[in-house]
Amino acid sequence: MKQLTPRFRIAAVSLVAVTALVGALVVAPANAAEKRLTITLISHCDGGSFWSVAKKGALAAGTDSRVVVSWQCSNNDAVKQAQLIETAVTKKVDGIAVSVPNYGAIKAAVAKAVKAGIPVVTFNSGSADFEKLGAITHVGQDETVAGNGAGKQFKAASLKNLLCVIHETGNSSLEDRCAGAKATFGGTVTNMYVKGHSDPTTTVNQISAKLTADKTIDAVLTLDPDIALNALDAKTSAGSSAKIGTFDLSAGVVAAIKAGTIMFGVDQQQYLQGYLAVSFLVLNVRNANTVGGGLPVMTGPGFVTKDNAAKVEALAKAGTR
Repeated sequence: MKQLTPRFRIAAVSLVAVTALVGALVVAPANAAEKRLTITLISHCDGGSFWSVAKKGALAAGTDSRVVVSWQCSNNDAVKQAQLIETAVTKKVDGIAVSVPNYGAIKAAVAKAVKAGIPVVTFNSGSADFEKLGAITHVGQDETVAGNGAGKQFKAASLKNLLCVIHETGNSSLEDRCAGAKATFGGTVTNMYVKGHSDPTTTVNQISAKLTADKTIDAVLTLDPDIALNALDAKTSAGSSAKIGTFDLSAGVVAAIKAGTIMFGVDQQQYLQGYLAVSFLVLNVRNANTVGGGLPVMTGPGFVTKDNAAKVEALAKAGTR
């Protein structure tokens, strides 16, 4: 076998050493002495498709950061959410992430966490309240700004009579979305409260009845991807020609946007909200890192339309958008 010259032997040894070093950096195991942290996320989540994506992001961050992630839902019950927060404090978890659809209902429970020295991050809803709660940052979008963008989308289409469908009574973030749309739409805006996820059939019937009774409604804004699909069914039932736009994405919504049956989806990237909430808490506990500089960390709004729906379609089917 041909022998390498001294010069090439040195180069080969160097390459092996570099390769070994890079490989070690990539596959380095967890430090055995490192504490196994527990991060608990407690939101107003229900069984809808939106929250399954946020949960997937949180669990992925747990895997990447080598921590235990506990995902808990109150199903839009503010009292239950406060109780879940208090239980997490009692268990002395290492970090808590909470959504804030109802500030008054959970502020006392969050205060107990802060007093106990447990870092708190708010996510999804709560951009206006995180500082008052003592959270280190908020991860999400400004709902009023997002609503402004939705109103502009409808205005650009020369629509005049907008129905804003609210599926959770008492959720201030949803009210902010409708108010934001009203500020930029320029036409008539009517808020309508529906049953929501707990009763999809009734929700379809409620929207259908409204569209049947008022044929001047030419735009419908829903605030959840599952409710958007309910609105599509209601539109067909009512024989309406109203244009539909929605907040948040699902595989079904992206497919409808691509097909042209839904105008747009306001994308707040809920996968990122779950992922970053966990990551920020882990970095704070392990390395005393803070983010945001006193401002929320924004994951939206972005807008998915027929022009760019194809780019996110596969990701939505995979459950990460």
